[in-house]
Amino acid sequence: MAGLVVHLATHRKAAGLTQAELASAAGVSRKTINTIENRVFVPSTVLALTLARVLGCSVHDLFTLED
Repeated sequence: MAGLVVHLATHRKAAGLTQAELASAAGVSRKTINTIENRVFVPSTVLALTLARVLGCSVHDLFTLED
């Protein structure tokens, strides 16, 4: 099965946001953002869509599957 590639940190940093700022904007904890960025936790569809909206990109920009 393909693994998840997470580009969240790259987009967060490009937006000039800390983990805490992104978490606040998305309505989650900083720890949640940290665990997503470190591939410990896979976000729900709703959270992935929320993160994409906050960062002004698509879910596919944030999360892809490796071959």
